[in-house]
Amino acid sequence: MAEVPYGSWPSALTTGLVVAGAVSLGDAVVGDDDIWWSELRPEQGGAVAVVRHTPGGDTVDVLPEGFSARTRVHEYGGGAWWLHDDALVFANWSDQRLYKVEPDATPGTFTTPRPLTPEPAEPHGDRYADGVISADGRWIVCVRERHGVAGRSEASNEIVALDAEDGGEPHVLVTGPDFVAAPRVRRDGELLAWLQWSHPDMPWDGTELVVARLTSGPDGCRLGPPRVVAGSRDESITQPEWHPDGSLWFVSDRTDWWNLYRIAADSVPTVVDDPNAEVPVEAMAPIEGEVGVPAWVFGQSRYAFLVDGRVALAYAAGGTDHLALLTPAGVGGDGSRHPASLVDLATEHVALSALRADAHGLVFIGASARAESAVTMLDLPPSGDMTMTVVRPPRDLDLGPGWIAEPRPLTVPTGDGEVAHALHYRPTHPSATPPAGSRPPLLVLSHGGPTAAARPQLNLAIQFWTSRGFAVVDVDYRGSTGYGRAYREALAGRWGIADVEDCVAVARHLVEEGEADGDRLAIRGGSAGGYTTLCALAFHDEFRAGTSLYGVADLEALARDTHKFESRYLDSLVGPYPAARDLYLARSPIHHVDGFNCPLLVLQGLEDEIVPPAQSAMIADAVRAKGLPVAYLTFEGEQHGFRRAETIERALEAELYFYSRVFDFSLPEPIDPVPIDNL
Repeated sequence: MAEVPYGSWPSALTTGLVVAGAVSLGDAVVGDDDIWWSELRPEQGGAVAVVRHTPGGDTVDVLPEGFSARTRVHEYGGGAWWLHDDALVFANWSDQRLYKVEPDATPGTFTTPRPLTPEPAEPHGDRYADGVISADGRWIVCVRERHGVAGRSEASNEIVALDAEDGGEPHVLVTGPDFVAAPRVRRDGELLAWLQWSHPDMPWDGTELVVARLTSGPDGCRLGPPRVVAGSRDESITQPEWHPDGSLWFVSDRTDWWNLYRIAADSVPTVVDDPNAEVPVEAMAPIEGEVGVPAWVFGQSRYAFLVDGRVALAYAAGGTDHLALLTPAGVGGDGSRHPASLVDLATEHVALSALRADAHGLVFIGASARAESAVTMLDLPPSGDMTMTVVRPPRDLDLGPGWIAEPRPLTVPTGDGEVAHALHYRPTHPSATPPAGSRPPLLVLSHGGPTAAARPQLNLAIQFWTSRGFAVVDVDYRGSTGYGRAYREALAGRWGIADVEDCVAVARHLVEEGEADGDRLAIRGGSAGGYTTLCALAFHDEFRAGTSLYGVADLEALARDTHKFESRYLDSLVGPYPAARDLYLARSPIHHVDGFNCPLLVLQGLEDEIVPPAQSAMIADAVRAKGLPVAYLTFEGEQHGFRRAETIERALEAELYFYSRVFDFSLPEPIDPVPIDNL
């Protein structure tokens, strides 16, 4: 073992390795006899490819070069493509129109994408997401977000329908609510379910589940009178799905945890046709765990109906995901009744998404603490052992176990007698050891959202730091999801206070444990996590450096300038604007630059529609004017979150260089310098 100071450890986890062949798996869908999934590819400029895998093992890209299955709805997107038989419909990134692709005459090839929706009046003016094709293949029903509508100060969000073969101008089925999501057509085509909510709520605050009769004819689809069957401003509902038996399932947090519920098949028509009928809702798997996840993006799937009647579900508990099988209560072949049962499945996966049923069991995207995300098939016979087949494997990183730091869960006392959760990663290296008595620098991660969560799966952007001699702690501050509605709401009215207290408390805890050097503490975060970072530097003296990636510096400017989806989010996090303007000023780091006393690195994409670049420019200018060391890097062509390989590499290298200068350690490899003013 070579004795090397923390921060200077030579690492096999280069920025090139972080991005080389890296993909972000977005969704997986089961076709007639094949599996499809999407890949965001940094090495292709952040394009989203759709991939098809056949039973014979052939894997092909479905979209030709120049097309990308990514939608701008809500700016965060998701749910940008869907299937019927072997036909693919997708929203194309460059123009946001819907396109259709079908198998060509030669096996394994596909037709050139053809547009289904008209060219919008303004670029990207009509955006589509979260669609479904009716069982008979006639209709596409999806969400449309329309910009530039005369007489409207913000975009309109509607559910629309269009001919699945010929396309054309969509006609509106649902309009009025500020937001709509998850239109789902029952298999017989007679009922449509969807979610809706309005300002100032976010979908994790309160949503309504609505059902209406659906009829179609030569002139299109029509809806009957809608009936709200579940949900309110105090109940968040996600992922409504029609069971093959006609019952309506959904996820609700009505008992603090996002759990599974259903309305029986024979009850649905009754409650739809009779507005006074009571809605009988049945809890399917009461657990202190979260089946649901916050609806930042469309199309998320955390449960699936297996062909044998069981239900596969993912739930978060204790900061990690678990995979389980639900057998609903029922009547056996001998006439006896059996109670419902929920059984956890023993897998290494700690993060799960895109659960879809296939003929033999389940397809899902899963990751472990030692392997990146993969598309996996799980054969689940009613009796006998399960078998697992990896269809789209994770990258072969060619790294020995000595390079990988696994997370250690923490629960730490924090302000107001409450607790904060976190995942702690110790510095890890197969052949470097620190000088005796030294402690590592600590990088405190404040995640985005703020309604998001630290994830325990292998993340090379974390291992990049631990393999160089940094300790890393990923904080699930109050307001994070995965711990119930009460924990999620603990940030209400206290954004910029409770989240910052939790990051400080976790950092202090690790210093007291001897796990970190109290003189080399850094905090970094993106978006809402960037705001938490800037608040920590403005209102506390714990940290010696900070990195803000597209972070919020001025709450008042954000309330005025951000996009529709989040335009009223601050009502709950801070207070209604402008009535609570004093709070906005009191909590905005830009108005408290006098509190900054350490170096700051700011990274920003120049096409960001969520946190405009002016936010980053103003805080960098203000801290620079105070005389503190500041580095400010911008990236052309990047939106909210970095997706291009060259951007990801440069951002990581810039941050490492920045810390090497402000924490005074040498770099084992050359890095292009970053201009740091006032250093």
